[in-house]
Amino acid sequence: MNYKWTVLTVTTIGVLMAGIDSRILIVGLPQVAAALHADAEQAIWLTQAYTLGSTIVLLLVGRVSDMFGRVKIYIVGFALFTLGSALISLSFGPTEVIAFRVLQGIGSGILNTNSVAMIVDSTPISELGFSLGLNMSSFRFGAMAGLTLSGVLLALFDWRALFWVNIPVGVFGTLWAWKRLKEVGKIEKNEPFDLIGLITFTVTLTSFLLALTFQAYGLTEVNTVYLLMLICVVSLAAFLGYERRIEHPILDLRLLAIREFTGGVVAQLLNTAAWGAVLLLLSLYLQIVLGLSPFDAGIRLIPFEIVALVVGLTSGRLSDKYGPLPFTTSGLLITSLSLYLFSTVTINTSYTYVLLYTLVFGLGTGLFGSPNMSSIMGAVPPERRGIASAFRSIMFSIGFTISLNLAILLMATVIPYGLLSQIMTEQVAGLTDTNKLLFLDAMKTTYLWLAAFNTLALIPSILRGKRVAHQPLSLADAALE
Repeated sequence: MNYKWTVLTVTTIGVLMAGIDSRILIVGLPQVAAALHADAEQAIWLTQAYTLGSTIVLLLVGRVSDMFGRVKIYIVGFALFTLGSALISLSFGPTEVIAFRVLQGIGSGILNTNSVAMIVDSTPISELGFSLGLNMSSFRFGAMAGLTLSGVLLALFDWRALFWVNIPVGVFGTLWAWKRLKEVGKIEKNEPFDLIGLITFTVTLTSFLLALTFQAYGLTEVNTVYLLMLICVVSLAAFLGYERRIEHPILDLRLLAIREFTGGVVAQLLNTAAWGAVLLLLSLYLQIVLGLSPFDAGIRLIPFEIVALVVGLTSGRLSDKYGPLPFTTSGLLITSLSLYLFSTVTINTSYTYVLLYTLVFGLGTGLFGSPNMSSIMGAVPPERRGIASAFRSIMFSIGFTISLNLAILLMATVIPYGLLSQIMTEQVAGLTDTNKLLFLDAMKTTYLWLAAFNTLALIPSILRGKRVAHQPLSLADAALE
């Protein structure tokens, strides 16, 4: 088998698991929180802990992968993800689950970061968009499986079964990666490791994400949020100042001088901040307003994943031929349109219209994703792909976290926080029509603001321009000779 296909098939297993876990709690979160006797804040941390773990490790992964090899670190990530899943399934309380979700998130961050970098290392430039699109499609397939598995497993077993499914797949994937993968990317063994940069960046990112989460969910008083933001600003200034002075920084800020790279990651940040919370909002709408079960709600979210999968594959292939800009621009415009359409939904709206809006949402997401990723990764030199992939993943995770927090903050301007707490902990059976209307008003406000965020992404996306001809992605072909 050609090595590019070996890499693609092995990484597909890891991305598939990440896709399953990205969706498996969306429709089942209220039920899992109730089973664990978690309060509203703990329920949110069941999802946020995973995102936090996968985000804070990304820069470390990118730098260590460039120094010691992407394959070695990828195998470690597979093992950590599997171990985290097993420990979660053995837990008895929300605090334990939250802690092990962080470990699982760390493994997921390693898998997602190195999957892209290894594919770029082993794939010719002429096939890069297709390969990345195919890899992303496995995430979509896993997401579809997660949406349906959640309802089925919760109906047949207790909440632990949501994490059992990762264990056999994780063991197989870890062993297969160990046996089949080899290093083809450039390794920088002699460069020193930037520990100070790692510490200051981790403090910056962690304090920022914690401040957002605490502010959104009322976990602490406002003075604590201000303190966290002050820590974030001070550590960020220290990080930037230190990184500019040393020879081998953990984050190569010179990447930001590449116009195509910077435009792509900023556009991705804004786009992810806009759409990251949408599936959770839709799931709550289907269960609260329409009164569907978790399984039925998950089934109705699958059309989004199918459209995003098919369109992502197609746009990835076409972007190899025509360039990314037509697809990223149209994708962002269509996504903004879908978010506006979601804002028009009322208590009397037919599900047919909701389905149509969901399909439009999937179309926009699919058009933007693969071409934008191909543009970001294709713009950097081969020896910096590991750190570039980590940077891209960090922006995605930050955007996703912002989206969840922003959605709750916006909804809390319309709906009482106590009612939001009821919704997050499965106490929705007794909601009156008045509260349902209030919930819909809150969703309308949220969707309109998310549409505005997404539309802003057009600016950096368009300004990225065309690729500079000398940027040497063609070395990926040479690595295959």
